[in-house]
Amino acid sequence: MEPLLILVLALSVVVGLTLGLLGGGGSILMVPLLTYVAGMDAKEAITASLFVVGVTSLASLLPHARARNVRWVPGLVFAAASMSGAFLGGLASAAIPGAVLMVAFAVIMLASARNMIRGRKKGSESAAKGRSLLMYIPVGLVVGLVTGLVGAGGGFLIVPALVLLAGLQMKLAVGTSLLVISLNSASGMLGHLNSTAVNWPLTLLITAAAIIGSLIGARLTSKVPEKKLRRGFGFFVLAMGVFVLAQELPHPAGLILAVAAVAAALVWVLCTKIPALAAVCPWRKVPDPLAPAAD
Repeated sequence: MEPLLILVLALSVVVGLTLGLLGGGGSILMVPLLTYVAGMDAKEAITASLFVVGVTSLASLLPHARARNVRWVPGLVFAAASMSGAFLGGLASAAIPGAVLMVAFAVIMLASARNMIRGRKKGSESAAKGRSLLMYIPVGLVVGLVTGLVGAGGGFLIVPALVLLAGLQMKLAVGTSLLVISLNSASGMLGHLNSTAVNWPLTLLITAAAIIGSLIGARLTSKVPEKKLRRGFGFFVLAMGVFVLAQELPHPAGLILAVAAVAAALVWVLCTKIPALAAVCPWRKVPDPLAPAAD
């Protein structure tokens, strides 16, 4: 087996791991993997990504379903709307410049990351029970359009939507999102197959590797605390959104954004890990030593 193929398969396991563990993020990694490592052109990479992510999501859905981490009714309503958008997005993708799609894609990623890092207010789950399932339709259509246009399964949008709109716990949102992603990806792929050919032997090998990773990730979900899982997912999407913007913005704007993001991350890490720096960090409050201790 060629070293390059081994690398592609190893990275595919990582992609599957993110899908099984986080309920999204796989396609964000899969499209660059297929393009820059496997050597596919952009159109073929998007189409193949939809197949790999769809099948992998379906495989990792099974252990989540056995663990009762899937909410079928909200998931199927959301999927019905998003599948329509995914198919239309797949048909329309050829008419829109790729750079425009990717910049819009990154902006949505940043907004989703912000919501996931901040979290949902207490009581949102009980409040969500009284909401009509019709509210999921416009959100599902938008997510589906993104899926079809840029080859993303939509998990980075579906998970926040299910957490913030449906009030689901993170592990339930992860499991339910896999149902939506698998159906979304199938619909979007059908739209792309009208004009794109796929290297099926390579795609099937990559799919098998990704499924192995997804099954491992699905088993790890119950072992990771919900808050850490949600925040970790949010920071992951934030980093990928900055990366996409840095790649797509014209020079030198992309370089400036990348340097600024790295500098901000470094400052945040220093302020978090070194208590002595907390006093000069604008977003961290130093406890008042004269304040009474909490009971």
